[in-house]
Amino acid sequence: MGWGDLGAFGEPSKETPNLDQMASEGMLFLDFYTANPLCSPSRAALLTGRLPVRNGFYTTNAHARNAYTPQDIVGGIPDSELLLPELLKKAGYTNKIIGKWHLGHRPQFHPLRHGFDEWFGSPNCHFGPFDNRALPNIPVYRDWEMIGRYYEDFKIDLKTGEANLTQIYLQEALDFISKQQASQQPFFLYWAIDATHAPVYASKHFLGTSQRGLYGDAVREIDDSIGKILKHLQKLGISENTFVFFTSDNGAALISAPKQGGSNGRFLCGKQTTFEGGMREPAIAWWPGHIPAGGVSHQLGNVMDLFTTSLSLAGLQPPGDRQIDGIDLLPAILQGKLIDRPIFYYRGNEMMAVRVGLYKAHYWTWSNSWEEYSKGIDFCPGQNVSGVTTHTQEEHTTLPLLFHLGRDPGEKYPLSFAGDEYQRAMERISVVVQQHKATMVPGEPQLNVCDKAVMNWSPPGCEKLGKCLKPPKSDPKKCFWPH
Repeated sequence: MGWGDLGAFGEPSKETPNLDQMASEGMLFLDFYTANPLCSPSRAALLTGRLPVRNGFYTTNAHARNAYTPQDIVGGIPDSELLLPELLKKAGYTNKIIGKWHLGHRPQFHPLRHGFDEWFGSPNCHFGPFDNRALPNIPVYRDWEMIGRYYEDFKIDLKTGEANLTQIYLQEALDFISKQQASQQPFFLYWAIDATHAPVYASKHFLGTSQRGLYGDAVREIDDSIGKILKHLQKLGISENTFVFFTSDNGAALISAPKQGGSNGRFLCGKQTTFEGGMREPAIAWWPGHIPAGGVSHQLGNVMDLFTTSLSLAGLQPPGDRQIDGIDLLPAILQGKLIDRPIFYYRGNEMMAVRVGLYKAHYWTWSNSWEEYSKGIDFCPGQNVSGVTTHTQEEHTTLPLLFHLGRDPGEKYPLSFAGDEYQRAMERISVVVQQHKATMVPGEPQLNVCDKAVMNWSPPGCEKLGKCLKPPKSDPKKCFWPH
């Protein structure tokens, strides 16, 4: 979902009344970022509080490539990483993930091995349908075992876009919250729905109701569901004791727009890129009685901050034996303070850009290759900015391209290298980058090796359902990441 997909962020059709109300009752973050411009690495960063280049969610197969966890990936979240739910357990929390995990699908990467107590959802994206010969259909799990597969037991109609998954995920959330409240149990719920990811889907009640087509139908259903979750917290009398945060894992996928992708507002490009459209996210914090209503924050925030902030709320310290990139946002949320901190924009193994204050410096630019672009794969449709949205990887490390995001949020007008403003801003930014690079110890890359034998052929629980498939012979290869 993109920065421009909510009414509160200026979406013209104003079809997100619940999220807009959440913003009016809580705090809107205008400068909130993900840690990576695509799915798996940003989720790994959210749950570890660490950049993907530290937690292993990147590739070294080629320079500055986006990598994730498709079915044939061999890697996943390393045991050496400490995830938020593992740490919250120490403070007596019960933890549930609903929806997409995406941190590896092999047994050692299962979310219940990494701190979650319950899971309803899937290890991968809902791509398909597959023939179960060349590729298996993706499993859906309840806790340790699969309970079916997408397209077979959990239907998604690619012609109409109809699927009931968001409703199932909503009911799972309401039931979990009720259960924890009844036993006075502190809880952490990670509600990771994916209806706005192509192939986009919505349930029958929402199909055809949006001005924006099927994508808007999916957004409306997510909005409605979040409204029901917040009302449920209020009805149970625990809203003033529950911190809720809404955001997205990456910018809208303009490659799928407008039918299957959303809006990044005035920002440049979208998912897969380190331009603002790829990494700046809608973000809302809600905690009645604690967060002043109607707040708007210019604090530079990042999904990794949710790790540190959640620990702070639970009265826990972040681990002291590793570099944590997330900061505690509570002073910004509760007292309106502004904390000075940079935002780093990584693509694979490369720091592409950095933001300090209102200035953003690009050390590398790349949208995607000419070869990909010539096949119709366009991450910046209608937004070509000469010398900026380049189709070859362009290095600017000696003279970074510098933008003032206050005056120029769309990254269209680089500041003159010769100007005083450029010199002053770069002096400050260079120090930040030097410090960052001096302390950077990359983790072991997890997204280098692919093997068809490790796909979801025979997940745990398949025997009971008669859904085990025979895997092919193991043939590990370097994964190919085109962009």
